Amino acid sequence: MAFPTPLTGVVPPLCTPLTSEREVDVRSLLRLVDRLVGAGVSGLFVLGSTSEAAFLTDRQRRQVVEAVVAHVGGQLPVLAGVIDMTTPRVLDHVESVTSAGADAVVATAPFYTRTHAAEIARHFRLLASASPVPVVAYDIPSAVHTKLDAGLVLELAAEGVLAGLKDSSGDLAGFRAVVAGARAYPGFAVLTGSELFVDSALALGGGGAVPGLANVDPDGYVRLDRLCRGGEWEAARAEQERLCGLFGLVGVGDPVRMGGGSSAIGAFKAALRLRGVIECAATAEPQVPLAPEEVERVAGFLAAAGLL
Repeated sequence: MAFPTPLTGVVPPLCTPLTSEREVDVRSLLRLVDRLVGAGVSGLFVLGSTSEAAFLTDRQRRQVVEAVVAHVGGQLPVLAGVIDMTTPRVLDHVESVTSAGADAVVATAPFYTRTHAAEIARHFRLLASASPVPVVAYDIPSAVHTKLDAGLVLELAAEGVLAGLKDSSGDLAGFRAVVAGARAYPGFAVLTGSELFVDSALALGGGGAVPGLANVDPDGYVRLDRLCRGGEWEAARAEQERLCGLFGLVGVGDPVRMGGGSSAIGAFKAALRLRGVIECAATAEPQVPLAPEEVERVAGFLAAAGLL
C-alpha cells in the first residue's frame, strides 16, 4: 500500500517527554508537536528510537499515538513505530497503533535471533497483508544487527509491500542504490535518518529526512530542506554544517558512566527543557541521566547554534 500523497520533507522522530515518575507527559508532548508543526515539518514519527519506544510499555506506546493523532487532527501524517523482536509481536503493535489512528507503520527487521533474508522478506509481507495503512521499513543495523539489503527493499517496493524506507544505517552508497532503484516506483518514500548528511541525501534524490535533532532545531532542518529543494546548495551546506556542530551535543555524557543512547536522548531532552518546550528532561529507565555539568555543555551547544 502506497502513501496517498508522496511523503517528503522533514519528518521528525518525536522525543517522548516523561514526568519524574517516568509516565508520559502528554502536555509537554503536545507542546513539542505544536512546535514542530509550527516550524513547517511534513509529518511526525512517533515510537521510534528517539521516542525511547524500546523503553515504553505497550500502554504508554498507545497513549503516545492516541494523544498525537488526536492533537494533529489530520493536519500531517503520523507514522508510528511498531518495533519489536518477532512478527507476532509486531502484528500486535500494528493493530494497536492503527486502531489509535496512525497513518502509517514503521518496522525494523525482526531481531534477537539471527534472521535470514527470506525471513525478513516474509516478515514485511505478513505486516503488509495485515496492515490497513502503508508500511515503512526502518533500516537501523546498530539496533537490530541486520542491514536491509537494497535489492530486498526494492523487491518489496515493487510488490507494493513497502511504501518507503527510513535509512538510519549510515550507508550512503546503499541509500543511493535504493533512491536510484525506487525511481521505478513513484510514491515510494526514501528518507534518511541521519542528522549529518541530509544535504547529501537530498542531492542524491532522497525524499526527505527523519532527524532526531529536529526535535531541538526543527526550523534548521526545514530551512535546510527548502534550500536543497531550491537548488541553493552553498547555503544548504552552510546550514548543514551548523546543524552538524549542534549535533555535537549528543556526546556530552561521560562514556565512563553512561552509554551513547543515554547521552544522546538525555541531551535532546535537556535541550528541549532549556528551550522551554518540555517540563522535565527525564529519560526512561535504565538510562543514566545527565549530570548538571553535562546539561551546561548542552546549553553551550545551543548558544553556539543561536538557539539560546
